[in-house]
Amino acid sequence: MPSKIHFAVSAFLFLAACSHPEEKEKAPAPVQVTAVSQATIRRIVHGDGALFPRDQAGLMPKIAAPVQRFYVNRGDHVKQGQLLAVLENRDLIDAASESKGAVEQAESNFRTTEVSTVPDSVVKAQTDMEFAREARDNAKAVLDSRQQLFKQGALAGRSVDDSRVAYAQAESQYRAAEEHLKTLQSVKQDQIKGAAAQVASAKAHHDSQEAQVAYSRILSPISGIVSDRPLNAGEMATPGAPLITIVDISRVIARIDVPQAEASTVKVGQTAILTRPDSKDEVEGKVTVVSPAADPNSTTVQVWIQIDNPGERLKPGTAIHAAIATEIYKAATVVPAAAILPGEEGGTAVLTVSSDSIAHKRTVTVGVREGNQVQILSGANPGEEVVVVGGMGLDDKAKVKVVTTTVEESDQPDESGAEEPAPSKDQKGTPKKDQAKPQGK
Repeated sequence: MPSKIHFAVSAFLFLAACSHPEEKEKAPAPVQVTAVSQATIRRIVHGDGALFPRDQAGLMPKIAAPVQRFYVNRGDHVKQGQLLAVLENRDLIDAASESKGAVEQAESNFRTTEVSTVPDSVVKAQTDMEFAREARDNAKAVLDSRQQLFKQGALAGRSVDDSRVAYAQAESQYRAAEEHLKTLQSVKQDQIKGAAAQVASAKAHHDSQEAQVAYSRILSPISGIVSDRPLNAGEMATPGAPLITIVDISRVIARIDVPQAEASTVKVGQTAILTRPDSKDEVEGKVTVVSPAADPNSTTVQVWIQIDNPGERLKPGTAIHAAIATEIYKAATVVPAAAILPGEEGGTAVLTVSSDSIAHKRTVTVGVREGNQVQILSGANPGEEVVVVGGMGLDDKAKVKVVTTTVEESDQPDESGAEEPAPSKDQKGTPKKDQAKPQGK
């Protein structure tokens, strides 16, 4: 029995001695690497929203009347100023004709008043004033003559006094005739003004009636498409309720909500790429409006992007996603997103591979991200090789084996059926999950 125990212990020690060198020499970890490069990268601000027409007009009638006739249907293209509908207006046309007659009557009365009002009285008053002026002038001449004779001693003073009294009476009569003429002329002017006011009032009433007739004709204020026509001929149109809605979608406006933290880089005139959820087609637009205030409820800033819409393929109300290129960095140091690994204390890091196949973990500062590319601000230099597959869980200064330098550049997995690069002989036993980890991250 003791011999059997001794034999078992000896066998265990022999096996332990044989396996110890294999445990000491750990196999290099297979990794894929790519070179740090320089490229142009853009800061992209993303946002979601909806499409709106470039212009929209909801036509509301100003009068309540039944619809006599519609000239357009929903979906019809219309031009600015085109007649769209007519409301019942026979009573309005009759009222306009009546008011036109009132205008003509007022104008006739004005002409009569202006030409023939109190002509006899005015003419007589003018004649009386002329006679009174002549009498005053004669009395003044007699007075002057007698005063001259009185100074020469050829005439008694009594005669001068009589002439002075006669002149005063003539002057008084002239003043009275002049005032009488002014009074008659003032009366005539007042009557003319009254007649003119009647003409103006009649014209204003006629214009109002004509406006009512014009309100019964619904014209398009813009060019576009009839998007809504809720009533049919014969139904009552009322003020405040849209009768027809016209939209101009020759261009559409995408109203996008972007995060408040990124809105400061969005400027008018920047280019945006827009996509719809139901289509992979991309359309280009320009930023036309950046709201100066943020929405307090969503803490987002609304941005308007104008898009050309040939063929009217884009419809208002469609959900839209926008990617706005706000900044461009040329010759930036970039790496694939798969190269970025978690660093210490919440930072970021990359694994660089030296010429002796040793991996070195470096803390890096990242900048903007566009697609599968990430900008490196510090920590890695162009030309260095960084691990893109197999780096998750790899220790600093670990021995690695580079198996390929091919890097998938697309964010989406390759659906073309292309085969993965063939692993080396040393890699055949390596689990594939280790390669998938960085890609999944």
